[in-house]
Amino acid sequence: ISRHSRNRQVGGALGRGRPIEQIVADMQTVAEGVRTTEAVLALAGHHGIEMPIAAIVGAVLYDNRIPADMVAELMGRPAKAELQGID
Repeated sequence: ISRHSRNRQVGGALGRGRPIEQIVADMQTVAEGVRTTEAVLALAGHHGIEMPIAAIVGAVLYDNRIPADMVAELMGRPAKAELQGID
């Protein structure tokens, strides 16, 4: 991912502890991931599809969760069907 990516810039700022509202307010352009995460989670929920990475992104964006804590939570979740067939 380019270091100039808007989504990467948002992620870096979140990782440094800046609140999402401040990050978005300071941006001159749109970081599409911020706006689409909520829609992706709603669509996945409507269809009963688990999207653990998107859920973690949503928790960081909308619930003020700490990114490092969420990575640990994601990596510690039990393996599910997505790993079937991988050798």
